[in-house]
Amino acid sequence: MKLLSSLRSRIFLASALLVVISIGAATYVVGARVGRELEGSLQREIASTGRLVEQLRTTRAQTLTMMARLIADAPKLKAAVDTNDPPTVQNNATAYQEQLQSNLLLVTNKSGGVLATFGATPRAAAIVASQPTVRSALQGQEGFSLIPQSAGILQLVTVPISIGLARPEILGTLSVGFLLDDAFAGQLKEATGSEIAFGMDGQILASTLPAPQRGPLAELLRQNSRPRNVAIEQQEFVALRQPLAPPFDAAGEGSGPAALILRSRTEQIRFVQALHTELLITAVVAVLVGTLLSFAVARTVTQPLAAITGVMREVAATGDLTRKIMLTTSRRWDDEDARLLATTFNSLTDSIARFQREMSQKERLSSLGRMSTVIAHEIRNPLMIIKAALHGLRRSHLESDAVREIAKDIDEEVARLNRIVNEVLDFARPIRFALAPADLNVLCRESAVAAQAAPGPCVELSLDPAMPVVVTDAERLRVALVNLLVNARQAVEGYAHAIAVGQTSEIPSASVRLSTRHDGSLASIVVTDGGLGIDPADLGRIFDPYFTTKRGGTGLGLPIAKNIVEGLGGTIHVVSRPGEGTEMRIDLPVSPPEGGHA
Repeated sequence: MKLLSSLRSRIFLASALLVVISIGAATYVVGARVGRELEGSLQREIASTGRLVEQLRTTRAQTLTMMARLIADAPKLKAAVDTNDPPTVQNNATAYQEQLQSNLLLVTNKSGGVLATFGATPRAAAIVASQPTVRSALQGQEGFSLIPQSAGILQLVTVPISIGLARPEILGTLSVGFLLDDAFAGQLKEATGSEIAFGMDGQILASTLPAPQRGPLAELLRQNSRPRNVAIEQQEFVALRQPLAPPFDAAGEGSGPAALILRSRTEQIRFVQALHTELLITAVVAVLVGTLLSFAVARTVTQPLAAITGVMREVAATGDLTRKIMLTTSRRWDDEDARLLATTFNSLTDSIARFQREMSQKERLSSLGRMSTVIAHEIRNPLMIIKAALHGLRRSHLESDAVREIAKDIDEEVARLNRIVNEVLDFARPIRFALAPADLNVLCRESAVAAQAAPGPCVELSLDPAMPVVVTDAERLRVALVNLLVNARQAVEGYAHAIAVGQTSEIPSASVRLSTRHDGSLASIVVTDGGLGIDPADLGRIFDPYFTTKRGGTGLGLPIAKNIVEGLGGTIHVVSRPGEGTEMRIDLPVSPPEGGHA
């Protein structure tokens, strides 16, 4: 994948992924933990509310029982009940009803007949009188019962009315009842902060919730006593069923009277949703900040590496070992590893440059050794000819024609010696260039004329009229170009000689062609000949000093041409096939090379 191909991308993606995973995990853990804590807190609150409701109900039942005992023990009430006269009992019970402010007060005689009643119709009074608690009270036992009513659940306490201590005589019963209605549920709501409902036999009889919202609560009356979540008209509650009296089955379920405590989860849900939203926004901001920091860190790591590799590529492309890596990182983000790498690379290039200088010195000494051998060989022959000519001049009676012939030989050999010395000096000493704008087409015409000073094949010109002006050393370039043209003409002459003596029957495809062309920032000069070509075994050695296949050659013409071209910032390329000729191409930069070349 190209996305992972660079070190910066890998560092950035790894850091960003780490940030996303870390922040995402932290957000999830925090959100889940807060949600669990809120659920636990809500469960604890509703359990505490259930205990409080049970405590209030029990306290109320105890108070109600105590008040019923006190009234049942009143002498006036006992005397009235003993008369078994309902008007008399009704008149006496009125004062007690005003004190109790109960929802129901019922007095029966010893046979269970109703003597007085308050807060109930005759039919309702008959139903209450038939309750098991009344029959138990007639047997001398106190009773407690819950009776469903249209407005709630009637909490009823029944105590016997008796006289005597050792063998009490039961005169009748007293029943006092209070309703668990909407008002009482409202009082519990104020005390607990929860919605309260009372139900029995699968029906909700009283509640702090409006009547339309009571329907879903009936199902909760048949559930066990564990808290559960319930939705009522787009509101969420935690509901707890608090039994008011048995019976129950093994699972804690029953259809008896029960109180339902509902704790709203709506605020909690809103809080959790708001918390999740804030956590999400915080996570997004943190991810963005972390991503930017990851990119910045990746950039601080890779920017010095990019500077280092850029210099490395330039050194590899140009071979300029003087280029140094200069890191421009700030003091805050100074990368010790990158600085160490840059320092090591600079030291390495210095070492390579020093090694090249040493090798160049050794190569120069070796070249001087070979050069001395070549010079000794090349100079010996002209000296022998000159010596022989001088011996001839010592003879007497020489004719003037013979003297002129001997003088000509001496002059030719002196010129040959001078040419050898000049070529050796040109190769051995550093070349100094004088750069100036030059027209390569004009330079090529002048070089062709100079190369054709001696008899031989002509040079065909194919010059690009759009050739730009090139900044170069025209005189040095002319020397290199003349050497190439002379070699090309000699190659064509050699091919023609081979045809003449019968060594080959092939006819050369062309003589010598000199052409120019340009491509952007490069200008090219191409010398093509139709000679014999260069043997592949010799092609890699043609630019070695003193390597030559021509009789009488010094082997310095092509090395000198290569030194000139490379000193001008250019390159020289050779393509040759035996029997097809040779092409030599000089590529020069249009702009001047930086610095001076020697």
